[in-house]
Amino acid sequence: MAIILNIETSGTTCSAALTAEGMILAHREDFGGRNHAVLLSGFVKDCLDHAAEHSLKLDAVAVSVGPGSYTGLRIGLSEAKGLAYALDIPLIGVRTLELLTTRVMFSADAIADDTVFIPMVDARRMEVYTAAYDFALERLLEPQPLVLDETSYAELKASGRPILYFGSGAEKAQPFFADCPQASFVDGVEAVAVDMIALSERAWVQRDFIDLAYSTPLYLKEFQATTPKNKVL
Repeated sequence: MAIILNIETSGTTCSAALTAEGMILAHREDFGGRNHAVLLSGFVKDCLDHAAEHSLKLDAVAVSVGPGSYTGLRIGLSEAKGLAYALDIPLIGVRTLELLTTRVMFSADAIADDTVFIPMVDARRMEVYTAAYDFALERLLEPQPLVLDETSYAELKASGRPILYFGSGAEKAQPFFADCPQASFVDGVEAVAVDMIALSERAWVQRDFIDLAYSTPLYLKEFQATTPKNKVL
């Protein structure tokens, strides 16, 4: 039985979950905004305290690697790297778009076998980070930044297959699916640590670990710094 600490900080939610064999042993979540730097260490400590109280030895740390918030991803990966290094245990990287997809797979009812899952992470204005997957998590569209317009996902819409689209960037995509009656918007889908179980446990079984020293967040595009609007001279 692998005991895994899962850390998710790719979006506005900050969360950590201690899991084993598909079970949630302990978890902490905050949906109040980008307070990751303040909250994450405390959430991790609570999960580790639970493990210690029940004489459980941590086998691996799993962390969301993006795409998502530049700051959130860096905070989560730094915390996960430090813990994995200190305990001399493997580090698992979970892709945010796959995490969102598995959450919908396991939570929605009566999903057709040929459904196309389209996760979208908000990237400001009309841009999203997105991909498309089938039920086996095979990629139908490679992860990429995409500016939404009338041509977006044209081939997938033309396929006639049922489509579920979701995530923090999906609401603004609704007008571009108006011509696609087989497409449905799934509201309220956020990346949280408790939903990392399937992906982190699969990685553990496959020994699919990431490098402690050289692994970096999956940004999908270069970071662009902006000037604060209320700059005081």
